[in-house]
Amino acid sequence: MTETAPPLPASAKWLGYAGLLPQVIAVAMILYDPTLEWIALAGGYGYAAFIFSFLGGVWWGLALNTANPPGWLYPVAVAPSLIALASYLPWIWGLEWPEPSLNILAVCLLLSPMVDSALGRHIPLPAGWMRLRVHLSTGLGLLTMVLAIA
Repeated sequence: MTETAPPLPASAKWLGYAGLLPQVIAVAMILYDPTLEWIALAGGYGYAAFIFSFLGGVWWGLALNTANPPGWLYPVAVAPSLIALASYLPWIWGLEWPEPSLNILAVCLLLSPMVDSALGRHIPLPAGWMRLRVHLSTGLGLLTMVLAIA
């Protein structure tokens, strides 16, 4: 691959890191005031699910913006939304929730940079993309796991 992508804008980095704040706040809520636990868990679950779905949208957008994307990319891009929805079903059905659902999302977030790494072998990614993705997914994944065990 000889193409190069433009560098990652500084605002993308700062806003990306700022995106960890909702999960940090959810963890802090539980530590500060245990009576806020349910609000923190529900909010933290929702945020993790939204961000995981957002990653699928990012991958979908990269596929659409690529002349010849790998065939696996579109199904992989749809998977986060479906996984997030599936992890929501126990709450709807009154089953054990939120620990298993938070754990599912945490593991998926922690593994998600593998998609970006594979994608980088097919299309040019901005300089700093993988570093940012690993930092953000590790941060959000670990914070979500902390909520699961809270």
